[in-house]
Parts: sequence; C-alpha cells; structure tokens
Amino acid sequence: MSGERDTGERARRAPRLLEIRDLRVRFRTRDGVVRAVDGVSYSVDRGRTLGVVGESGSGKTVTALTLMGLSRAPNATISGEILLDGEDLVRAPAERLRAIRGKRAAMIFQDPLSSLHPLYRVGWQIVEAIRAHDDVSREVARRRAIDALGDVGIPNPAQAVDSYPHELSGGMRQRAMIAMALALDPELLIADEPTTALDVTVQAQILELIREQQEQRRMAVVLITHNLGVVAEMADEVAVMYAGRVMERASLETVLEAPEHPYTWGLLQSVPRLDAPRSERLTPIPGSPPSLVSPPAGCPFYPRCRYRPEIAATVSPALAESEPGHVVACHLPHEERRAIWRRLQERDALLSA
Repeated sequence: MSGERDTGERARRAPRLLEIRDLRVRFRTRDGVVRAVDGVSYSVDRGRTLGVVGESGSGKTVTALTLMGLSRAPNATISGEILLDGEDLVRAPAERLRAIRGKRAAMIFQDPLSSLHPLYRVGWQIVEAIRAHDDVSREVARRRAIDALGDVGIPNPAQAVDSYPHELSGGMRQRAMIAMALALDPELLIADEPTTALDVTVQAQILELIREQQEQRRMAVVLITHNLGVVAEMADEVAVMYAGRVMERASLETVLEAPEHPYTWGLLQSVPRLDAPRSERLTPIPGSPPSLVSPPAGCPFYPRCRYRPEIAATVSPALAESEPGHVVACHLPHEERRAIWRRLQERDALLSA
C-alpha cells in the first residue's frame, strides 16, 4: 500500500509536459502594437488532449507558433514562460529551438498544400526532416519515411513516398503532414485546424488517426480549432480564447455542460442542434472581435456581452478559479453565472419541446 501511495504522490508532483505561463506576444506594426497574445496560461499532460477554441484572431495559432519558435521576428516582443518538460522555450536560443522543433514538439499546419513544398516529393521532405535530427543515411531515412506514411494509413506508401503534394488528395496530403510530424516520435503534437477544408468523412478519419497515434505514442496533443464538434470528439480539457486571452478553461464535460463565461455561452448557442426545430434560428454573438491594436480598456468581451456589469468597462477580470479545475475570467459572481446558464438551458429545452 505504501508503494502505491508513493507512486501516486510522485505522479501528482510530476510537472506537466507543457505549461504556458502568462505568455504575451506583441508585434510592432505601422498601425500600432498588436497584442496577439495577452497573458495566456494553460497546460497539458502526456497522453491528454487540450482543445483550444475561439474565433479567428483570438491568438490560438500565434500561441502555438511561439511555442514552436516560429513567431520570433525583429518586430516581435515575447514574454512569459513556455515550459516543455521544465525547459523554458521563450528564453531558449534559436539553435536549441531547432533541435526541439520536430523532434520533441511537432506541428500539423492548417493547410497542407501550402505547408508542403510543391516542388519536392513528399518522401524527400520527410527524409530531410528525419536527417535534420537523426544521424542516419538517406536510405535508412527513406525506409522510416515509408513506414511513417504507412502508419498514417496512406495506401501503397512505397509508391506514395515519391509523389508530389499536388498528386495527393486533400485527405492524403493531411495524412502526409501527420506522417512528417510523427516521423521523429515527438512528445507533443500541435494540430492547428487539422480538418479545415476536408469533407466530413475525411475529417472523421483524420481525427481518428490523431487519436490512434496519440494512444500508441502517449503524446500530449494541443488541438486548435473553431469547431466545437471537433473539440467534443477529441479533447479532455478545453481552453476558450478571445482577443488574445483565455476566457475559460476546464474539463470538456464542464465546458459543455456547465460553462460560466458569456463568450463560451455564445459559442455553444451558435452551434446547430439536431434536437432543435428546423425553423429555429441560431443565436449569433452580436458585434465583432475587438482590434488587437486598441483593445477595450476593461474586459475584452465587454462590448459584445449581454450580461456585462459596469465594472467590466474599465477593469479587466483576472482568470480565477470558480471551482477546482475550472477557471473563468468574468466579473459576474459565480452563482449568477450558474443561474444564467440554467435559464439559457431551460429556454432551449422549451424551444425544442
């Protein structure tokens, strides 16, 4: 029994594989300073999936690119911490980031056609990625590339390895991107809108493929998407981002069944429901996301919020714990947020009856 307790205690003390703390990314432009990421914090463990959701421009992708060391530029200012197994990537030199990128942390980009070089064969690109990190011959790397293509379900991988990107379908190109990302057996996989522009059946296949590879390799996955259906299918935890900040973070079950931020309510109510009458209109979130050059002085969601208290006009709410494992950035009291969500559910139930 004491051995079991010791093991459990060590597991509780073990650091998260990825932990982002108060990350801020700003870009100087002619129009002013763009606050692309404004104090983001989240974490993910090995074998777990974090879904990061929000509208376009909410900072989801910039956070991931910064993790990979791809947002460093002369006009960029980056602060905070990105800890990968305890190592801070924000302060790591470029050479160290090149060693980590692809080997320990890999990324599937949104558009495989623009991410894969059109003038080089798919296999050649995977071989170069392998040889950039592992001291192996081109022949050995080619065999590993063929194995990687086979692992992601590409038919006849020995032939597909010599294909150009334009010779593959959208789904096969996405699989090739996943093969390249997994070829070096990374600990962390970032999937940025991995099913965009794919038809529904191919989307399901890609998501199932990522899930299978995660289970086999015990990877941590950060899934970036605006599709709540994808999140519901894949994620263990969810971080809801808006205007460069995390508005709410909790387990998947909590975000879907007991959300507490008005922006999360808006996202959930704008999703079509099978149990709703066909004539019922969706409930959109009014207004548009704020400018990241001149964001609101208080809560960034204040101009679009239906339930806004006056303090939110001038004071930005801190991300605070509502209950264990559930953090929310909102000035509304906890009980009032719970009561509003219950009323919204009751209303939806009456409309569906």
